[in-house]
Amino acid sequence: MPIIVDIDVMLAKRKMPVGVLAERVGITPANLAVLKNGRAKAVRFTTLEALCEVLECQPGDLLRWEAEVPEGALPG
Repeated sequence: MPIIVDIDVMLAKRKMPVGVLAERVGITPANLAVLKNGRAKAVRFTTLEALCEVLECQPGDLLRWEAEVPEGALPG
């Protein structure tokens, strides 16, 4: 998937455990795991807003786009 979720990066920078983030954002640890592992198909803006508020960051710190490399193509 070309959208990469960098929640782990922000958690490390803030030295915050996943469980604490889930509690402060108001989502289950299981749903946070789905999001941070890139398995989510969507994210609500209210959840993104809460993540940004708790982690004191911008949406672009949590999400980024990478082009997919077609199978058999050489990267770069």
